[in-house]
Order: sequence, then structure tokens, then C-alpha cells
Amino acid sequence: MKARIFDIKRFAVHDGDGIRTTVFFKGCPLRCVWCHNPEGISFSSELEFNSQRCLGCRECAVVCPLHTFFGGVHEIKREDCVSCGKCVEICPGDCLKIYGQEISPEELLPKLTEDRDFYDNSGGGVTLSGGECLMYPGFCRVLLSELKKEGIHTAVDTCGYVPLESIETVLPFTDVFLYDLKALDEEVHLRCTGGSNKIILENLMYLNSMGAEVEIRVPFVPGYNDGEIEKIAVFLSKLKCVKAVKVLPYHNLAGLKYTALGMKNTLPKRVPTEAELFSARDIMKNHGLTIKE
Repeated sequence: MKARIFDIKRFAVHDGDGIRTTVFFKGCPLRCVWCHNPEGISFSSELEFNSQRCLGCRECAVVCPLHTFFGGVHEIKREDCVSCGKCVEICPGDCLKIYGQEISPEELLPKLTEDRDFYDNSGGGVTLSGGECLMYPGFCRVLLSELKKEGIHTAVDTCGYVPLESIETVLPFTDVFLYDLKALDEEVHLRCTGGSNKIILENLMYLNSMGAEVEIRVPFVPGYNDGEIEKIAVFLSKLKCVKAVKVLPYHNLAGLKYTALGMKNTLPKRVPTEAELFSARDIMKNHGLTIKE
């Protein structure tokens, strides 16, 4: 059994309590216009090309005809690229990178237990994220169960746009769900993410009925879902499973990633002001919700 991941981030402090190691799984069923991890959207491995680091040495073209240089401009025929990695291995400028490596739970587990002392001393643990980690439910269940045997705290960071069976599969081995909630209005959700929020709300209600511990993540994106904050606060105030809410300030720093992956940049230009964030968090507080900064 294997899954495709695109990063392992050690000493993470924003993916749950304490110091954590976060595993980023490749592939997501949603297409959020503000996605700051575009390398996690596709389920396939992808080649990143950072043109700012390119030395123009043409070593990559020696091993792969998909790299061309016309007028000194380095271009890649991405539609034919199979992410073999030969160009990455030979590049002296470190301008090429493959996102997406297949790995088994047995191979991954030792990497996640290395920092056990930091987890224990900080109240941290391991977080499975993405992309969408629950697109690999069987893999996640095996990995989470092994982590629990090791006495390590586990968190699943999910958009919730997955079959209920995927939630059920990992529930027994998950200490906390970091659950994205982007909009209550279905039309707003469709416009922002390309998918309905119906299954997301149903899965959250299931977690509530099962007494799971949930930390809600609300990305705050002016001009897109900023009008949803009051509705979200009212909805969440009725759920016993919600231990805290984190209003995430949108940023547009991932633009270079889109360019490097040959993707269309969909990032909104405007970022929230401190006053807007304060107001959003204040609305949550006024409905009795605990806010995590």
C-alpha cells in the first residue's frame, strides 16, 4: 500500500497543537481559487521549474528533449512530461524539483517518530494534511494506527469533501480533526471551490454526533467568503464537537508556485486587513466560540 506525498514538514507549529511533523498528501478534490499549495492539487507527480534559478546551462536538455532553449528562453513541454526526474538529478542550479513521491506507511513511520521528544515536550504530534489526505483513507488508517501505538498525538487536516466512509476509516485513530469550513451558502462555496458544501456539512455533523474533537479552520478571503462569517459562526455555535475556531488570514504569496508549475494563477489580489480579521474573530467570539490565533 502506497500514497503519493509532496512534502514532510518538521517542526510545524500551525498544523495543530505543539511542535508537529506534517505530511502533505498529493491530490485534492476541490479547486479553491485561493489555494496556497497548488503543488498539492493534482494527484499526479509534477515538475516544478524555478526560472529565477536557471543557469541556462542546458544540461537538462541533454537528458530530456522536453527541455528547449529558444532565444535563451528555457521552456518545458509539460504535456508530455512523465516526471521521471532525470532533469532534476542533473540540474546544477537546483531550479527543477519533482512534487509527488510514492511511499508506504512502513517507509514513512520512522521519519515521523524521529522527533518524538519534541512532540512529548510541546504537546505536539503528527498531522496528515494535503492536498487532501483522506483521498488515501486506507493508507491514513494504517499510518495513524501505528502512530497511536507509538503514543503519538494525531491530527487529520481535511477539507471534508470526501466520502463519509473515509472519515469513519480514520476516526478511531485521530485525536483531532482540523476541519476546513469555507462557506455556508452553497453558491458561494461552489464559486470559491468548485464543489458543493453539502457533503462537507454532513461529515461535520457526523463528527459532532460521534463526539470527535474538531478545530475549525476558516480561510478569510475578502471579496469571496467574507460575507459568510456570521452564518458560519451561528452554525458552529450549535456544535458540541467544535473545540476552537481558527480564522486564517488569506495571503497571496504562492504566486511563484503557480508559475513554476505551469499553472494558471487564480489567487485573489486583495488580502484581509487587520481590522477585517479582528472583526471576523470578534463575530466568532460573540457566538461563544473559542478563537485560536
